[in-house]
Amino acid sequence: MYRPCILVIDREFPGTISTRKLLLETAKFNVITAYSPTEGIATLKRFPDLDAVVLDEHYDEMDCEALATLVKEISPRLPIVATTASGATACPNIDRSLHSYNPALLIEAIRDLFPAPSAAILSNEKRLASE
Repeated sequence: MYRPCILVIDREFPGTISTRKLLLETAKFNVITAYSPTEGIATLKRFPDLDAVVLDEHYDEMDCEALATLVKEISPRLPIVATTASGATACPNIDRSLHSYNPALLIEAIRDLFPAPSAAILSNEKRLASE
């Protein structure tokens, strides 16, 4: 079964466990985590065939617009989902802005990007639960 691979560019500290990584892996997606915009861009250059990028709209090192522009230069069709606090200004160059840190909304946004694999993952989960 195909499981999309998502790059999460997190603001948490290296050596800690990324909450978004755990969340998306629990939802059965493959996840690669970077802990800064610079590391995220380097990771994307190394793995250009990723399926999506999840980022935050605020980093100390680089603003969201610059980061999204770099992502699109490397992989123009790669969907970008950005999370931000409610009421914050949306970042240009992204495909989906979540004005919330609600985990359910992030999972829903990723599942919306990949409806067929998501349906297969959910079906497999139900089958395994009933066995």
